[in-house]
Amino acid sequence: MRVRDLLVDSWSWLNFKPIMAQPQRPGGQLAELSPSWVPEEDLRRLAAYTLLAAYDQNQAGQVQAATTGEGEDRRELGDAPKLIDTVLGYLLGSEQTVVVPGAEHAEEKPPPRGAVEAAEAQALLRGWAEKELLELRMQQTERTAVRTGDAVYTLAWEPSKGRVLLRSYDAGFYFPEWPGDGDMDAAEYPSRVHFAWDIPEDRVRGLKARVRRITYELGPIGTATESGRAKDGRPHRAPTHDVDGEPVLAVGDQLDPSTGMITRAYPWAPGRRSGLTCFLSDGEWLLDDLKGGHDVYNLPESKATWRVRSDGQVLDHLDLMVDFIPAIHITNSIPEPGEHWGRTSLAPVLQGLDELAATDTDTSASVATTGSPVVSVSGARIGVDRTTGQPRPLTLAPGSAIQLADGGRMDVLNTAPQLEALRSQSLHLLDRIATNSRVTAAGLGTLDPTALPSGYALSLALGPLDSLIGSMRLARDHKYRLLLRMVYRLHQAGRVWPAGETPAARIIFGPHTPTDRAAVLDEVVKAVGAGVLSLETGIRMLMNAGYPVEDAADEVARIQRRAFDAAARLADATGDNAAVRRFLQLGDADSGLGTVPLVGKPGGGAGRPDGVNASIE
Repeated sequence: MRVRDLLVDSWSWLNFKPIMAQPQRPGGQLAELSPSWVPEEDLRRLAAYTLLAAYDQNQAGQVQAATTGEGEDRRELGDAPKLIDTVLGYLLGSEQTVVVPGAEHAEEKPPPRGAVEAAEAQALLRGWAEKELLELRMQQTERTAVRTGDAVYTLAWEPSKGRVLLRSYDAGFYFPEWPGDGDMDAAEYPSRVHFAWDIPEDRVRGLKARVRRITYELGPIGTATESGRAKDGRPHRAPTHDVDGEPVLAVGDQLDPSTGMITRAYPWAPGRRSGLTCFLSDGEWLLDDLKGGHDVYNLPESKATWRVRSDGQVLDHLDLMVDFIPAIHITNSIPEPGEHWGRTSLAPVLQGLDELAATDTDTSASVATTGSPVVSVSGARIGVDRTTGQPRPLTLAPGSAIQLADGGRMDVLNTAPQLEALRSQSLHLLDRIATNSRVTAAGLGTLDPTALPSGYALSLALGPLDSLIGSMRLARDHKYRLLLRMVYRLHQAGRVWPAGETPAARIIFGPHTPTDRAAVLDEVVKAVGAGVLSLETGIRMLMNAGYPVEDAADEVARIQRRAFDAAARLADATGDNAAVRRFLQLGDADSGLGTVPLVGKPGGGAGRPDGVNASIE
């Protein structure tokens, strides 16, 4: 390879694989892995995803055998999937919680401004997360992101269920599209995204092979459309007209006569009009209809068969009534400047995993010769096969006795030292993989606990893992805030959640390493008792340490209802019994006496000249 042919890109760490070499060669192995409608610039990315999936399924040897003719005897003992699952467990922590800042103060008397609204939004989002199995979806999506470097969520309003549906996609189906002028940074949000995959031929049902593509696209708001049928019977959308044959606008849209732009006010920004909306298209194309030059970005719409949603809406440029693309691309790492794709956790150690598999293969072969050693015998009487006239093979079994002549001997080939050397090499490679992946031997569980003199030493040993998880969570923090914001706005667009400004919700991951809960509890007790930390902050620290506290505000309220010593000090300091009752959440005091009029009323003071009611005598 010449220097100018050296390719350096987001997938260069895979260049040692023959399948990733010469990506531009026509008819190469990369083209065999991808359908004909996949653009050339995406071939290396999809090939990398395929290779990484093979490592996850212990099939890297099969890929190697298919590309080079070697590696069929490769031993893969699950080191790659173990590393993926270990990183995933540390990334997600023990739990994932939807939190809206300020919601924990909603029970205060009086609550701070916006606290009640924050609590209501938090309850709505948590209810949606429970129905949509958010924790399960996160496990699915994040495992794909850790393995391949990328994964995608999509959100869609489902009218029949009255809520937003959350779906996960492998990044191999994801094809973002940026404007062709090149002015847009690849790290920015694309203006058009596609999800596409092959549907194999079904001979039983008589269906040909086809490709399905789902497209989200931002564009100017147009006139209203309605579902219908084309002349050939295929579903499509057509403009809606009034009785005079003029196109009509959707409810709430306005046309500016001077500019010709149609605008609308969205529920999350009622005081601001926007001329932008998102269109959804979902169709299928027969592979036989796709000729040269057609790829996922320019499939001919005249050949499309559009799908129909559960409410009868044809998904042919359907106006979703939102001004954003409801798709969130998750990257496993913080992308390089100008890059859009993340990096798998296997990237730094992939060659180490190959070395480990090769060592395991050699170890397996060495075990065979150690368990059934090669034996050479001289001076033994060996029978002859009367049919062939050749000496019969000598068979050794437990309890065998071999008669040797004078001066005879038996020698055994001892391969145990080689086996021990291979095992030592495996341990060395495991330690190297743990170090270079930053998961560390302590994180992988291969470190001898007796080798650590103290908990502080364990904290130092886990330092690289802490920085790794911190970086991975930072890469995701904004994406999950964006996901929850989209969820809330789609429910607002569906008219089931209250209109208004979208709350700033986020997802909090649990602690990724074991916590000394007793030490945290002692720290909180001392700090809160000394008045250097608030009770709310102390409860949050206990929650992060793994204590079973579901809601910080409820826990604070329960504690205060029993804080009689603090209430007594409050009474001594203020002399205000009403403030004490509010602190204990007892409500206003009630004397139990009714209102007694002191001035006589008609009929109220009969027999009394002074008009005073006799009931107070």
